[in-house]
Amino acid sequence: MRLVLLVLLGLVLAPVGAEAADPSALWKIVNGKCVPHEEADRDPSPCADVEKGFAVLKDINGVAQFLLIPTARIGGIEDPAILAPEAINYWDAAWRARHFVDEHLHTSLPRDAVSLAINSSAGRSQDQLHIHIDCVRPDVRAALAANLDKVEAVWTPFPVPLAGHTYRSIRINQATLDGINPFDVLADADPRARADMGMHTLVLVGATFADGTTGFVLLDDHADLAAGDRASGEELQDHSCAVAGAGRP
Repeated sequence: MRLVLLVLLGLVLAPVGAEAADPSALWKIVNGKCVPHEEADRDPSPCADVEKGFAVLKDINGVAQFLLIPTARIGGIEDPAILAPEAINYWDAAWRARHFVDEHLHTSLPRDAVSLAINSSAGRSQDQLHIHIDCVRPDVRAALAANLDKVEAVWTPFPVPLAGHTYRSIRINQATLDGINPFDVLADADPRARADMGMHTLVLVGATFADGTTGFVLLDDHADLAAGDRASGEELQDHSCAVAGAGRP
């Protein structure tokens, strides 16, 4: 059984652009293992946690990367269910689940070292929505710090490329995501994005602003396949977690 789970997890981590042998691997783990185990024995394994509406799974890739995965069948960022009035705020749940990253690293990361990311439909290998919870890349962290004063409360182009791609940014002036859903932040402010959600990627990074208040920087990129941009916001994360002094696995 353990070998089967490792194989499934390995398929989840197929590089973008590679053919995933089973694009439903994540769904099979959560729906076929984690949820039944939690319901039967109060044991969410192989997940780290199962709550009402979502599960948290340690990704085999990275020293401390976790995935927040709905327990309902939701395809990805393009799925209309994420914008429904009664939709679970998976971003809020993912931000609260960052403690699993801390526990794995045996440290407490500052908020600007933690990132959440969801890839576009063109930049992922799985057909079940999942939010990556992990450390931010050191160069991305530095770029955000250097340009934090240029991040506004409306969508504006981010001043410098991140991981070689052009992103836009918006400032979220709230310490938590209670009542703020990044999916809605994108869709409600931009009708074009609402009609084309699947080609967008979102990355959320914690921030402490110059006035001492805490909040977030939300980043958005749109896939441009002709230019080689698959809109995989996961590229802004560092699965070796160098910001925590962790080495590569």
